[in-house]
Amino acid sequence: MEKKLKYLLLFTLLFIGVGQTHAARIDYWRSDSVKVMKLFRKAHREVRDSNYMLFFGRQLIGLPYVAKTLDQHKEEQLVVNLRQFDCTTLVETVLALSNCMKRKTPDFTHFCKELALIRYRDGIVSYPTRQHYFTYWINQNVRKRLVIDLQGPVPPFTAKQLVSVNYMSSHPLAYPMFRAHPNWIGEIRKMEDSISGHTYRYIPKTALDNSALLRSTIHNGDIIVILTSKRGLDTSHLGIAVWHGDGLHLLNASAIRHRVVEEPKLFRTYMMEHPTFTGIRVVRAL
Repeated sequence: MEKKLKYLLLFTLLFIGVGQTHAARIDYWRSDSVKVMKLFRKAHREVRDSNYMLFFGRQLIGLPYVAKTLDQHKEEQLVVNLRQFDCTTLVETVLALSNCMKRKTPDFTHFCKELALIRYRDGIVSYPTRQHYFTYWINQNVRKRLVIDLQGPVPPFTAKQLVSVNYMSSHPLAYPMFRAHPNWIGEIRKMEDSISGHTYRYIPKTALDNSALLRSTIHNGDIIVILTSKRGLDTSHLGIAVWHGDGLHLLNASAIRHRVVEEPKLFRTYMMEHPTFTGIRVVRAL
């Protein structure tokens, strides 16, 4: 079995005009760094339209779905795992790969920097600064100028979500880190408070048709964020938009199918099968 490698690397993260240096322990296997470099070389050879999000997402199809890969350590580490994904780690990995290609920094060190910046507030690797709620993730990455949050046109963005989140702070026993660090619950509550009470436009699931309007609004490679009506939560799932001839489909790490898939069924059909799914927000990589 391949031996897992763990290194203490020093990141220099530059964003929003401010340079910051953070040390972070990185958890990865040698095969992860090798795969990152192979993906960069393949993208350099094959991608001609600059849609790196869709290209890299498709390179990961077939890999297994595994939840909680970020929560295997007593202390937070930057987990780099190109072998298995959940819905969030898939999107974060694809976005980090895409950013490296766009910035012409296709190497493993820069990939790790991008991943840390995407996953954590200000790129600081710690459990309280991990962007646990995806509404918070969107807001922070808009601030870091990594993505844009589409809030129009109207239509199809005809519905509004009033965010009210408290699931993590009200269910601390569900999170092993809180048992060792109960003082962190207050930090997570601050995160929850910072997004609760804010309203965001979204596309209701009834509007997810195969129209010219929707095709002009949602692009291949956009991040699709599925909203939920479940109490205390803001989102249920996410993936990458893919247009087929019959309409919109979702490339995602699927818990139902146990792997990364480009979902064969229409996205509208998928949404209608889940009563708690209310609609989608759309986020685009810059």
